Amino acid sequence: MDDVFYIDVKDGVNISYHQLIEDVRNTSVYNPYCKEESYYEVFKNIVTSLVIGEEIILLDADFTDVEVRKLVGDVDIKAATRPVVIGNEIHEGNFEEVILSNREKWRMTLFTSGTTGLPKSVSHSFASITRQVKKSERHINDIWGFAFNPTHMAGLQVFFQALLNRNSIIRLFGLDTREIIHEIKRYNITNISATPTFYRLLLPPKDTCESVTRLTSGGEKFDEHTLHQLIGLFPNAKLTNVYASTEAGTLFASAGNEFVIKEEMKNLVRVENGELLIHSSLLGKSSLVDVDGDWYHTGDIIEIVHDIPLTFHFLSRKNEMINVGGYKVNPHELEECIRECQGVIDVYVYAKDSKILGKIVCCDVVRENENITEKMIREQLRQKLQEFKIPRIFKFVEQLNVTRTGKISRKL
Repeated sequence: MDDVFYIDVKDGVNISYHQLIEDVRNTSVYNPYCKEESYYEVFKNIVTSLVIGEEIILLDADFTDVEVRKLVGDVDIKAATRPVVIGNEIHEGNFEEVILSNREKWRMTLFTSGTTGLPKSVSHSFASITRQVKKSERHINDIWGFAFNPTHMAGLQVFFQALLNRNSIIRLFGLDTREIIHEIKRYNITNISATPTFYRLLLPPKDTCESVTRLTSGGEKFDEHTLHQLIGLFPNAKLTNVYASTEAGTLFASAGNEFVIKEEMKNLVRVENGELLIHSSLLGKSSLVDVDGDWYHTGDIIEIVHDIPLTFHFLSRKNEMINVGGYKVNPHELEECIRECQGVIDVYVYAKDSKILGKIVCCDVVRENENITEKMIREQLRQKLQEFKIPRIFKFVEQLNVTRTGKISRKL
């Protein structure tokens, strides 16, 4: 994969680092508002912004005109261009040097996924958005499978990790299972970062991908059942779980679901009423992110395993608990139990209004085949759960709806 920057079977694109540099050198106008269908155009615009040291504002390609106006005001984003002359300022020999030379004044503005309302804008410095990027000789041969939206934090983490180590990026996001496995094997992909929802699309395993040595997951809890099946698909891979957000970038990493807060971070993290709080110094700049004094409430409910050093795992989002007649049901815990049932590939648990109980628990289930019935799943759940936690309504679906960031969509 010498000199390959980006390959996209969906768009028919195969771009070398040489071509990327040429495309940046030939840029004559710059628009800080980046709203592109093409992943390569997004990547190229980010590199261009770094070279000229100017802010870039990333907008999802599927934002409507109405959404864009709400987010950025009455700006005509197509007309917000200015001429630039780059020319010989960047070439093969000084590519990294030029990119890094303007990092102190460069900014990137992106938007939260908007799962609880209108997306919020957050502006990051180069330092905050590359906080967890690892650059070293041992990473120079990495080949990355790209399994995220390129305008969101998780995708940007992969992009910068690959760019600063001059790695190849192969698009996997938006492909079907057969195409994903084909691309992994064709290009000997070594590293994949994705949500558990994406990984479950590849299960149960029907093949093995021995080239993959590192899996990274984040955005949702990784259940043990999924992990066990992934070992069959990626027998040589180690898994790292990360905690990241649009507001803060990547903060923590672990070998499993338990996160251990390192010494240098211990005064920047606290727990209040079971909710994870992070210090405002870790956040990007945003007037729309609510901060309580010096602390930002993440909305993530956690369980502490050890106090020293602080060790915890995630339970749920604060606003996602389901109240069934006064009893609290954790949808993530329930989803984990249902996924352990024989024949279940994936599941989404949610609530519907009930005149009697306030809420009832429902679920959408992706099953291996039509021989898997509701009765079979219920019988397995009764051996593990109290009756009020078992969904009242089961619905079998071909696939689950996902957000722009590749996580299960929790909006109905």
